[in-house]
Amino acid sequence: MMTEDRYTAILEALKEKKSMTVAEFTEITGASESTIRRDLIALDDMGKIKRFHGGAKAIEHEYITNEAPVSAKAQLNVEEKSAIAKYAATMINDEDFIFIDAGTSTALMIDYIGETNATFVTNGIAHAKRLLKKNLRTYMIGGLVKPITEAIIGAEAVNSMKKFNFTKCFLGTNGIHMDYGFTTVDVEEAMVKMEAVNRSYASIVLADSSKFDKVTAVTFAAIEKACIITDRLVNDKYIDATVVKEVLR
Repeated sequence: MMTEDRYTAILEALKEKKSMTVAEFTEITGASESTIRRDLIALDDMGKIKRFHGGAKAIEHEYITNEAPVSAKAQLNVEEKSAIAKYAATMINDEDFIFIDAGTSTALMIDYIGETNATFVTNGIAHAKRLLKKNLRTYMIGGLVKPITEAIIGAEAVNSMKKFNFTKCFLGTNGIHMDYGFTTVDVEEAMVKMEAVNRSYASIVLADSSKFDKVTAVTFAAIEKACIITDRLVNDKYIDATVVKEVLR
């Protein structure tokens, strides 16, 4: 079994059993104990598992430290994101004054927005272009452009939002966790998301099921501060914390 295949087998086994010994890992992979120990050290260093003497256990949540480019994220979970985006677009009313966050899920949402008198504010360069192509009334905030996400971020962006009072904001997220809330990997991007939540009557987070039980560097809102639109929940505990709409369940 190749190294990557062993890593996958170890992680999949820990999803079910939560805690396993080196001997148990050797049984499911066919690898030697010395090989398994090296694998466990590597996975522990990557933050994927928690190693202990004689074995390893699953971590309570996955911690993410980096962010994929927009082009790469757009290829992930396309069916789920499309269903989420389609439902989110139905929440827009003519009288709304809406903030749309930069992100792949929110970009897809724009494609499903029909003719409306709603007004839109965004910090996404690509998002503004999509809104304008639909002849929708659009404002764009100013600030620093983050190349990897094509988002306008930072203190200048936050300052340009302070004159607005939104009926709704639609946001993406890198992680959702019961204790750590909604998180993102970038401090300056988190500042914009936080300001959007603070200035909105209703906040809606678009997130496929892969985002749950994950934590990244910065919390931009507590779990109860925003509704969630997702494909399907992997853990019903989130229903007790906030409003959740599952579009594929």
